[in-house]
Amino acid sequence: MSLASTLERWANISESNPGSFASNLPDYKARLERFYTSYNPALDQAVFAGLMELYAENVKAEWGGALVKAQADNQGSFQDFAQYIFSNSIFANKEKANNLFSEKPEIVSAGIASDPAVVFFKNVSAIYRDQVAPKVNEIQPSIDLLQRQYMAAQMVVFPEKRFFPDANSTMRITYGKVDGYQPRDAVEYLPHTYLDGVIEKYVPGDYEFDVPAKLLELYKNKDFGRYADATGRVPVGFIGTNHTTGGNSGSPALDAYGNLVGLNFDRVWEGTMSDLNYDPEICRNIMVDVRYILFIIDKYAGAGHLIDEMNLVTPKKSKNKKRKK
Repeated sequence: MSLASTLERWANISESNPGSFASNLPDYKARLERFYTSYNPALDQAVFAGLMELYAENVKAEWGGALVKAQADNQGSFQDFAQYIFSNSIFANKEKANNLFSEKPEIVSAGIASDPAVVFFKNVSAIYRDQVAPKVNEIQPSIDLLQRQYMAAQMVVFPEKRFFPDANSTMRITYGKVDGYQPRDAVEYLPHTYLDGVIEKYVPGDYEFDVPAKLLELYKNKDFGRYADATGRVPVGFIGTNHTTGGNSGSPALDAYGNLVGLNFDRVWEGTMSDLNYDPEICRNIMVDVRYILFIIDKYAGAGHLIDEMNLVTPKKSKNKKRKK
């Protein structure tokens, strides 16, 4: 259904702006290709059947529950309804989807608009848009006000508690420090990783651990330019105690002087629960080191002209002793 949502949006673009739809077809096809890299239609079909049954049982009839139930009754059961959708939708099959997107734009658009998965999503979402969304929008200001009052009351009742701002759909700054952690007995994760580790994990042809020939050559020749640290190695990533969540990927990581030192992109495995419970002992965000970014731009991609446009700052030296190799 998430793909059907995207496809409906593309169909709307085709209807309102055919030229834009046609020119963006290669990009749309590339997005589909990425979607299918981890798509399991059999699993999706089973999940769809289960969720539709829950939807019909728990959503008010006038808010879409009746529509979903009627669709299932027409086919015999929720499992049969799922079978119908996934057997007839072009987009449950990578090969069929690719074949459609190889046609002329008008044929692609018509195929999307008539696809049973897209039609079903459009009908359900139309009910939400017409019946539910207006009511939500009407009471949302009251909800926001009550939320503010609730948070203010917590801060009065629990003055010693640390409250973290909600990062979902909001702009915020989160503070922390570069630091490793020990998630369990005899296991310690140091805060920095290096290009050495990338090469150690190298598996030719592997989708996750393959390494381009040029990067291997740069490493072999130790052609690191000015991007190696004091140990002579190229830093790749580092972890910190910043409280991050989904949507923070790509956020800039700044040092105490406002210099860009990295980009946030993930959380450690032990810290994925931090949306619900932030534990400062094990919650760590993962950032790519700006020196590795610059190394890739300059030495690997040969785009030194971009480096020339930047103001590279050498950070102040730390007073801490160097860690032994």
